[in-house]
Amino acid sequence: MAIQFYQGVSAYYHRTAIIILLVGFFVRLVISIWLNPGFDEAYYYLYTLHPDWSYFDHPPLVALTTGIGVWLTGQVSQFTIRIGTLLLYTGSLIFLYLAALRLYTLQIAINTLAIASAIPIFQIAFGILNIPDTPLLFFWAISLWLAAQEFFDYRVYRPSFRLTLLCLTVGLACLGKYHGFILGLGLIGFCLFSPNYRRALTSRWFLIGIPIFLLTISPILYWNINHDWASFRFQSGRAVPNSGYHLDRVIVTLLIEMLYLFPTFGLPLLWVVIRTAIQQVKNFNWRKYTSSGAFRTEWDLEKRALLLWLSLPLILGFTLISGYQQILPAWKMPGYWSATMLLAERVAISRRNSHARVPYRWFFGSVGVIILLLSIALSHVAFGTFQTSGKPTIFGLLPISIKTDNSTQIFDIQQLRQGFVSNSKLNQALKKADFVFTNRYYLGGQIGMAIEPIFHKPLTCFDPDLRGFAFWSKPKQWVGKNAIYLGSKTFQVDLDAKKSYPSYFKKLTKLGEIPIRRGGEIVETFSVYQAQSMLKPFPRLYGN
Repeated sequence: MAIQFYQGVSAYYHRTAIIILLVGFFVRLVISIWLNPGFDEAYYYLYTLHPDWSYFDHPPLVALTTGIGVWLTGQVSQFTIRIGTLLLYTGSLIFLYLAALRLYTLQIAINTLAIASAIPIFQIAFGILNIPDTPLLFFWAISLWLAAQEFFDYRVYRPSFRLTLLCLTVGLACLGKYHGFILGLGLIGFCLFSPNYRRALTSRWFLIGIPIFLLTISPILYWNINHDWASFRFQSGRAVPNSGYHLDRVIVTLLIEMLYLFPTFGLPLLWVVIRTAIQQVKNFNWRKYTSSGAFRTEWDLEKRALLLWLSLPLILGFTLISGYQQILPAWKMPGYWSATMLLAERVAISRRNSHARVPYRWFFGSVGVIILLLSIALSHVAFGTFQTSGKPTIFGLLPISIKTDNSTQIFDIQQLRQGFVSNSKLNQALKKADFVFTNRYYLGGQIGMAIEPIFHKPLTCFDPDLRGFAFWSKPKQWVGKNAIYLGSKTFQVDLDAKKSYPSYFKKLTKLGEIPIRRGGEIVETFSVYQAQSMLKPFPRLYGN
């Protein structure tokens, strides 16, 4: 009878997990179809036009996740560049659930899956938008699952082949984003500070895994060796102080990431990480030495230690860096992702120690508010629900003036594409041009997505901040060539200045404008210029 009851409970929880995964996937699918592409994810589309071992900004996997939908469908749209993200994030949730099943109970595994599926930045940034964090998180989740299998299979630890697989998945995480190296250091730190697991670092499986790890990250190494370590220097330079330390920046960064996580999830996550860290310090001497000579530990403490090593270094490290360097909220999120299991455990304990309905009210109340706020925000970004072209705003908030509304930078690339298709003058000029250029690297992605299906034209950027464009062409290759300059009014340059673009071309003529509309109003305008016979290379601060 007890066995039948357990099987019934197990089946119920697994069905619940499947429902959470399917509902989350459907929501992300709908949003990914109608939400216009942002700067970053459109810029990564350009990676697919320039296949390489790695890139200046990021390792190579984001090119694959971006390109898979485009290559399968033959279409270039916000949905097709996000197909890889939709699939990988679902896989990340599955492996997170499986890791929780190994470390804890079915109930805690469901709690973990539900929390990770509800937090806004996880759903939007990692589950919908096409960014390097998605492949990073996927292999981060697989590594967590493998670590749970490896270190918590037997009471007396015996190193196994999973250590070699861990070296592989950590290497693949590094191919997603350089945060993968922090994942590897976290796993090594866990083994070093846990006597029961130190033998993992001297086992043959780990020694076999080291060359496999190096082979896995060899595309990054190869590209950097051939480009003066440009990517490593660019990314590591962000951690170097460029000004004095400002505590107020740390506080502001924490507040912003709490908003992205949503306060009712973000604050408990931060609290549980700090609380677990304090407990680990207090219980540092809880290990007992057995007569057999092997260290025996309390598994609950060891499980929390593993999760802490995969969350605290990232969270603490970037929190400290934010005092002297601007950081993006997404940089810390894999750390909070790992900590969802710690919060799920606290929720299960709370259910046992207090009124059972309190956690349900907390979770479903939070989810209800998140759905409402996201619906409002996304409707405005997509349809301009609260925009106004000239009406006074309420306390500077609602309605939102188009001139001060940064969400207009996420625009419909189909309109830009149609502008070239429907205007014969612009169409013929683009057809005859040798290349296209713009004045901001991030505009290049949206422009590339718009024009690539019409005419395959080389695209570059003339600006001090070139990013990948500095390695996708040679400075002199455009000399003597004719071009189309395409720039938005938001980021327009002074085309009348002698030291600007006119001094680099024999003649620069405006051909027309392409308006971008949202909610029936013009929110952005692209100016199109014909640039004849480039006279000299545009200077570069780095690159080829």
